[in-house]
Amino acid sequence: MKNKQYKILELQQKFFKSGVLDKIEYRKNALIELKREIKKNEIDIQQALYIDLGKSEGESFLTEIHFVYNEIKIALKNLHKWTKRKSVRSSLLNFPSSDYIIAQPYGNTLHISPWNYPFQLSISPLIGAIAAGNTVVLKPSEFSIETSKILEKILHNIFDKGFVRVVQGGPDVASSLLNLKWDYIFFTGSVKVGKIVAKKAAQFLTPTTLELGGKNPCVVDESVSMKTTAKRIVWGKFINCGQTCIAPDFVIVNKKIKEDLVKEMILQIKNLFGNEPKKSSSYGRIISEKHLNHLESLLINEKILYGGKFSLKEKFFEPTLLEIKNFSSKIMEDEIFGPILPIYSYEDFKEVDEIIEKYKNPLALYIFTKKISFGEKFLHKHSFGGGAINDTVVHIINDKLPFGGIGNSGMGKYHGESTFNTFSHFKPYISRPLWIDIPLRYPPFEKKLKFLKKVLKIT
Repeated sequence: MKNKQYKILELQQKFFKSGVLDKIEYRKNALIELKREIKKNEIDIQQALYIDLGKSEGESFLTEIHFVYNEIKIALKNLHKWTKRKSVRSSLLNFPSSDYIIAQPYGNTLHISPWNYPFQLSISPLIGAIAAGNTVVLKPSEFSIETSKILEKILHNIFDKGFVRVVQGGPDVASSLLNLKWDYIFFTGSVKVGKIVAKKAAQFLTPTTLELGGKNPCVVDESVSMKTTAKRIVWGKFINCGQTCIAPDFVIVNKKIKEDLVKEMILQIKNLFGNEPKKSSSYGRIISEKHLNHLESLLINEKILYGGKFSLKEKFFEPTLLEIKNFSSKIMEDEIFGPILPIYSYEDFKEVDEIIEKYKNPLALYIFTKKISFGEKFLHKHSFGGGAINDTVVHIINDKLPFGGIGNSGMGKYHGESTFNTFSHFKPYISRPLWIDIPLRYPPFEKKLKFLKKVLKIT
C-alpha cells in the first residue's frame, strides 16, 4: 500500500513541478469547472447526504452546497488581488531598496476530511488550496460512504490526477498517506486523531492545519429574551442531529430562569421538528450504529428532562435535554457530538468562569445576555476558537471571519481569504541597486554609532 500511495505523491510532485499552476488563469478555470461540475451533480450530492446523514434538501443546500459555492465565488473574485505582489516600506538601513512580499504555494498538500459535513469540509479547503496553486490529495471519511463516492466522481471528472486526487479508505490508508513527506497537511476531525496527525507531520516538520473540536459552553444569564434564546440554542445544537463541531455542547444557565428556559427549549424543539422528530423531514440521522450506541451509553444514570428515545435500526436519536448537578458524569468528559444537551444551573457568575477554565480552549463559546458590554468582556476574558453573543454557530457563515481552533481545539484557520493564506507561504524579498552602497552597516562602528542611533531614533 505504501508503494501505491508513494506513486500518487510522485504524480502530484511531477504535476506541481510542471509549472502549470503558476498561471492564475489556470487556477481560475479549475475553480470554474469545479462549480459547473458541482451544479451538474447537485441532486446526487443532496441524495448522498440524505443517505449518509438524513439531511434534508434545505439543510444540505444551506450548510454544504451553498457554502462551497460562496467559497468559489470569493476566490474567483479576489484571486488576482490575493496573488498580486505586495510592495512594503523599506528599512532605512537598506536604503535604497524595493521590498516585496509574494504568495507562494506550498506544493503538494494532503487533506483528510470528516463525515459530519462531508461535502463542505472536503471541498472548502480544497478551493483555497487550488486558488493558492497547490495540488491536493483528498482522503474523505470512510463513514460518509455515499458522499465520498460523489466527491470522487466530481473531482475525477474535471481534474488531472496529478492535480487533485481522491483516495478512499479507512485509518490504514490515512496512516500510509501520513507516512509520506507532504508540503502541507490539512486535517479536520477529532482531537484524538488530530494528535496522531500532528505527530506524523512532525517527522518532516510539515506545516499543518488541525480543525478539531471541544466541549463548547453556552452561557445564559438572567437578562435574556427567553423565546429567542431558546430557539437559537435549539437550532444550533440540533442542526445535523447535533453532529457539528461548533454546536453548543452544554448549557450553563442562571438558576433563576433555568426552569423557564427548559420549558421554552422543549417548545422550540417541537416547533422545529414536531412532536415526533422521527417523522420530521428536517431532522437528520446519526452517522453510524457505533456512534448511536456511544450516545446511548451517555444517558446511563442521567436525569432526562426531554427526549432520550432512539432507534438503532433507523439511526435515529431524539433531541434530548439532560439536567446535570456537577461535572463528574461521563457525558461531561468529552465532546458529545450528538443531539444530547446537558444543562447546568449556576447561582454566582464566578462559577461560570471556573467552568470555562475547566473546559479550556473550546472551538466555540457562546453567551446569551442583554448586557452586551458584559458579554464582550466575558468573550475577551476566555480563550476559544470563535463564538457569538446571543446566537450559536452562525459566526461560521461570515467568510471574512477566520475559522479555526486554539490549543486542544486545533491550530490554523481558514474560510475566504484565510483559506488562501493558509495554503500560501508569504515570501519576502528585497531588490537593491549596485551603483550605491551606503557604508553605515559595515564595521568598524566606533565613529558611526552615535550617528546611527540618532538616525534610527534609538536613545
